[in-house]
Amino acid sequence: MKRLLLLLLAIVSTVAKAQEPTASTDPAFVANQKLGRGINLGNALDAPSEGAWGITLEADYFAKIKAAGFQSVRIPIRWATRTGPAPDFTVDKTFFERVDWAIEQALSRGLVAIINDHHDDELIKDPTRQEPRLQATWRQIATRYKDRPEGLYFELLNEPNGNLTDEAWQEMFPKLLAIVRESNPKRPVMLGPGHWNNVDNLKSFRLPENDRMLIGTFHYYNPFHFTHQGASWTPGSDAWKGQTWTGTAAQVETLKRDFAKAAKWSKDNNRPVFLGEFGAYEAADMNSRAIWTAAIAREAERHGFSWAYWEFASGFGAYDKDKGQWRAPLKDALVPADSKKVSLVKPSE
Repeated sequence: MKRLLLLLLAIVSTVAKAQEPTASTDPAFVANQKLGRGINLGNALDAPSEGAWGITLEADYFAKIKAAGFQSVRIPIRWATRTGPAPDFTVDKTFFERVDWAIEQALSRGLVAIINDHHDDELIKDPTRQEPRLQATWRQIATRYKDRPEGLYFELLNEPNGNLTDEAWQEMFPKLLAIVRESNPKRPVMLGPGHWNNVDNLKSFRLPENDRMLIGTFHYYNPFHFTHQGASWTPGSDAWKGQTWTGTAAQVETLKRDFAKAAKWSKDNNRPVFLGEFGAYEAADMNSRAIWTAAIAREAERHGFSWAYWEFASGFGAYDKDKGQWRAPLKDALVPADSKKVSLVKPSE
């Protein structure tokens, strides 16, 4: 453990300091600051059925997340399989009530809650045909939650990819956003680029200038052969087992270069940034996972990005639900013991 702590300190110090950020009263940047350090409640409401992937949300999870020093939760939700037929695409009442419960569990504990549309495989395969269903879904979500506190944020779609190209998504999301704005004119909404919210695709991603309550988002799993070694859903990943990440100069330089792309997009477009997912799968050694995780989190904070680790208690999990305790190296990498809360502000020019 002592060796791991020394390595964590080394990697944090290796990531160079940026200019000191300056405070901002811009509403979107203020909303992003409230997200701070967060965690994804993955593999639960985004599973084919809750519990099918080993995770059923419990009230105590939200309490433990808050007590650990996190400020927000991202709640991935699979709506596509919980909607009825055209033309209304009515969301299942019982499922909606379960989402209500999850939102309340977060907000009642002072956690900011993000709900999204996750694992929308049908939309990815056939965007044109499935767009009316997603529009109807967001109309129902927006109407149902229009009077919820400001601590509830929307994310219109997780990781557009495949047939939902950058160009197709760029054309689609303004229509979804317009539907949300009919009933939620000031609620923070998150949007990210194509190719699985890849940081490289931010450079061509454009947000409507007349909506200033938007937060840009990207996901980060580089190097992929390290973060996804042994992942059963990733073909060939067993051959990657044994990959490490120890914070070498080259590794840190790649990380810094990638995050600089997001920082440039943020500055050029005057938009806050949320790192919505990052994590290393359990097949990697714990030392490497902790060092990588700390480096990602601190680099995000250095640029004024809020973030949410992927994820709480499954294959990437920072929490061991069977033992009922946090995996200390990962939790300490995410929320250092000497800093229970982070203040993220708009970077200076």
